[in-house]
Amino acid sequence: MDYKASGVDIDKGNRFAKKIKELVGVLPKNGTISSIGGFGALVDLDGLGCNLILSSSTDGVGTKLLVAQHANKHDTVGIDLVAMNVNDIIATGTEPYFFLDYISYSDVEDKVLEDIAKGIVDGLELSECSLVGGETAQMADVYKKGEYDLAGFCVGVGKKEDILPKPLKEGMVLIGFESSGFHSNGYSLLRKVFFDIHHLDLYSEFCGKPLAEILLKPTTIYVKLSKSIKPYAKALIHITGGGFCDNVPRVLNSDIDAILEKDKLPEVDIFKVVQDMGNVEENEMFRTFNMGIGMIAICENRDKEKIIEASKYSGIKSYEIGFLIKGRGELKIV
Repeated sequence: MDYKASGVDIDKGNRFAKKIKELVGVLPKNGTISSIGGFGALVDLDGLGCNLILSSSTDGVGTKLLVAQHANKHDTVGIDLVAMNVNDIIATGTEPYFFLDYISYSDVEDKVLEDIAKGIVDGLELSECSLVGGETAQMADVYKKGEYDLAGFCVGVGKKEDILPKPLKEGMVLIGFESSGFHSNGYSLLRKVFFDIHHLDLYSEFCGKPLAEILLKPTTIYVKLSKSIKPYAKALIHITGGGFCDNVPRVLNSDIDAILEKDKLPEVDIFKVVQDMGNVEENEMFRTFNMGIGMIAICENRDKEKIIEASKYSGIKSYEIGFLIKGRGELKIV
């Protein structure tokens, strides 16, 4: 079993992103200082007489929503929606400033929409970010009764000197911060393994908890942690869609490789369960899931204890999981 067999073709998505880069070449730049494919888009406001950088991100929750709809539990996916956006924003070195949401649905109860909104508010409170607007769309011909979809849009702000990643060099180390679980990635594969292949239900027990509780645990928000480690981080990597394999190379110089030491990752039983139950190859696991690490900071070796101490203070466990060597801008898992 792999992600593509469950209906998600990461390579196709990457090809589409490459095509978009070609198409947008005819558009005005208007201060744009980042290229498509980064964690967030960056715009320099110098032309407007302002010494600030704006960042922006847009994302959804994916098929984790189907699990929420099946379980009739809707108060956590709003947190996921915020998290998927703000965690991309902080990877640029900026801080989330304001957020907008989009909710499309067919025939859903008022309480469902209220629970979604409550989750969004909870996520924004954790992110110290405001909600300035949004949109709802009722589309009975698109969604079945009880179905809905979510999208989020976040704008961040920062100073030029804080923009990440900074130039990286050999000898720097990778500090990984624990995830809460699957976050909001890989759910097409998870649903295939748990529900289609093994015909389990949401109340089946795994690792001492009902499967629904594990699958709907909200994504960790790293905003407050990022603020405390800003003086020391040379890069931040959000381990989101594409896992380690697609996200770590986003920040690497063309002459630097990242070495990820898999035996230093936290032991999270549920990832091993998925790998065994789905007969998923190890490389596919690292390209689909976060494997217990939702965010990575790259820093000078001399600063790693400061980052580890900051993570303790924030209540998020950290692990030294790798280092940088001279290379070609690649990730190597050893």
